[in-house]
Amino acid sequence: MSLLTTVMEHSLDEGYAEASARRRSEGSEGMPRTLKSKLGLAAGLVLAALVVTLGGAEAQVAAPVVAKEREELIDRVNAETATADTLEADVEKLRKDVGERQRKALQEHGGDQGGLVALLSGATPVEGPGIKLVVDDAENTDQGGGGPRESTGFADTGRVRDRDMQRVVNGLWQSGAEAVAINGQRLTALSAIRAAGDAILVDNRPLVPPYTVLAVGDGKKLAAAFRDSADGQYLQALHESFDIRTSISEQEKVRLPAAPSLIVRTAEPQAADTGSGAADTGKGTS
Repeated sequence: MSLLTTVMEHSLDEGYAEASARRRSEGSEGMPRTLKSKLGLAAGLVLAALVVTLGGAEAQVAAPVVAKEREELIDRVNAETATADTLEADVEKLRKDVGERQRKALQEHGGDQGGLVALLSGATPVEGPGIKLVVDDAENTDQGGGGPRESTGFADTGRVRDRDMQRVVNGLWQSGAEAVAINGQRLTALSAIRAAGDAILVDNRPLVPPYTVLAVGDGKKLAAAFRDSADGQYLQALHESFDIRTSISEQEKVRLPAAPSLIVRTAEPQAADTGSGAADTGKGTS
């Protein structure tokens, strides 16, 4: 209690109190007393006021210029954004036109089986019985890529990765799916599932979770075959180990859109009645 009492009664250190008393006795505390000190203080105040005044004047003069430059920059950004939007719309229009031309060419060169070829290649929409498989990140997973643990490139962060979706799609094909789409994006023999940062791309188009996979086929057999496949067991392991959410259900009818475009640079259609071509194919697969 003595220490607390001392602190309460002597809030100022004794050394500071002694120094303050000495300055008061010497007359050096407070405002300057000599004419020279007063003039120096006045000069300092005038100089400070002058600096503040000049700074305010310069800011006032520069304000319209800065505002004008800001407006010009905003106008440039808006103009470039509008140009980019126009170009994106043109690209989408051209992509659709190319896709239509490719589909027509595919049907023309397919002969009697042109419709089947177009369907299997993804050039036309398709509908029929099938399954719906939904794959989603673990609950409360950071969509910005943090996750509960440091990412190692696999689904150990609770997030679905591109390689996970690759295995899902390959497992569906191997289980008997006749057509597959992810989030409305039709897959073909040339489709690629890749990653760009934390986003999953299908044919260079970003997808967001949940990932809804629709597959056309015999729903009951397709679902059972996928569950028993190595890829189906892999998806189940992701659910059990990292809380990746999954669900699979049979569907009486699913509708899949046509692929946006089919870019073929090497393959060329060949007439079905070319005997030499059939013989070469048989020789190549024997």
